[in-house]
Amino acid sequence: MALDNYRKKRRFAVTPEPRGRKRPGSGHHYAMHKHAARRLHYDLRLELDGVMKSWAVTRGPSLDPGEKRLAVAVEDHPVEYNSFEGTIPAGEYGGGTVMIWDRGRWLPEGDPHKGLAKGHLAFELDGEKLRGRWHLVRLRERDRHENWLLIKGDDAQARGPDDNDILQEQPFSVVTGRSIEEIAAGKGDRKGKAGLAQHPYSRSADTSSIGGRTQREKAAGRHAWRRGATT
Repeated sequence: MALDNYRKKRRFAVTPEPRGRKRPGSGHHYAMHKHAARRLHYDLRLELDGVMKSWAVTRGPSLDPGEKRLAVAVEDHPVEYNSFEGTIPAGEYGGGTVMIWDRGRWLPEGDPHKGLAKGHLAFELDGEKLRGRWHLVRLRERDRHENWLLIKGDDAQARGPDDNDILQEQPFSVVTGRSIEEIAAGKGDRKGKAGLAQHPYSRSADTSSIGGRTQREKAAGRHAWRRGATT
């Protein structure tokens, strides 16, 4: 089953993480968690077939197309995980503090199943921090992990090597406005108690548009990205 590995690794009587379930159909939710576990990393999650396909991005995403960031494929997560922000107890799988660093929608270019099988998934992100064209490229060498590279497409949202690092520029939660340290300390929501519930990408959100845009606006944006994009 899609979430068996996820559930086997967790004790839900101990961890506050959601048990979750596989959803019927497939939406286009996207999330990026900042995860201060044994080593700080970021977790990219893309909804496909009712679950969140997930990669641990060891150094986090970069807006510089020349920067190739290692992304290690991990177990599928439930869509409910997109709303999880808190601390996994020490000694539990993935123990540490988890922040919702970014979230929104994603659009695959072509058939995402074929892209994953081929080892090159091209897609667009419409998040609060990350936007534009991106690539996941699987490395040929194999070990006990399935390693990919996360690469920013060369488009209007890209930055150069001398530009500001978005990880340093925007370090806080998009939902609560908190830092990793504030989440770990259990400090309150800077954006108000309704931050999680009122997010536009909640379960009840309209899946016919991306980021609140109309289909016409979405298509116009997609064509604009593709005209100026290169791998």
